[in-house]
Amino acid sequence: MFDNIKVIAFDADDTLWVNEPYFREAEEQFCSLLEDYLPHHSVSQELYKTEMANLALYGYGIKSVILSMIETVLRVTENTAPPEIILKVIQYGQELLNKPIELLDGVETVLQSLYGKYRLVVATKGDLLDQERKLQKSGLAHFFHHIEIMSDKKEKDYRKLLKHLDCSPAEFLMIGNSLKSDVLPVLALEGHAVHIPYHITWEHERIDHTIEHPQFFQFEAISDILPHLLP
Repeated sequence: MFDNIKVIAFDADDTLWVNEPYFREAEEQFCSLLEDYLPHHSVSQELYKTEMANLALYGYGIKSVILSMIETVLRVTENTAPPEIILKVIQYGQELLNKPIELLDGVETVLQSLYGKYRLVVATKGDLLDQERKLQKSGLAHFFHHIEIMSDKKEKDYRKLLKHLDCSPAEFLMIGNSLKSDVLPVLALEGHAVHIPYHITWEHERIDHTIEHPQFFQFEAISDILPHLLP
């Protein structure tokens, strides 16, 4: 099924290492921080609304989330929040930035097995410094021919990546946990895409329809792809 593949790109967060559970933990703390002002679920909704409004300005990543948290605090409290709450939000961000890197099962084995047989690439979105830091801490950087930290993952972003790699869509395989960001744009360009589901998905990354495409595949674990890529 992957006879013509020359370049394999991997998403990073929740494909190579744990990410979303840390954000969920921070959001739980944030909602508890404002429980004197709004119920837990209402705070969560207000935060998500702020994040979506700010995406075009701030992009993705921890710093964007923290700025949105601070804005949400001010709106929810009608600008009456004590400084201690703002300081606590900043602390949540610093804790997120300092989280250890926990590789997902099978990742290192897969990269070792494919290294030297394909050009391996990281194609991820988020804050540049944070993603560079995580990649360095992961110990995986030496496996990759190229690192692409994207402001977003839409067709134009993948088209730019393919041009940089001098790779046709037919020779490109994207592996990731997000149907919205890792699969649909690649299929639209007639590339190949593999979905590896993660048990937690950010609401913004969910889609409401199934995908049927001859170049789309789904596996339960990242290691399941090896028999299809190795002779």
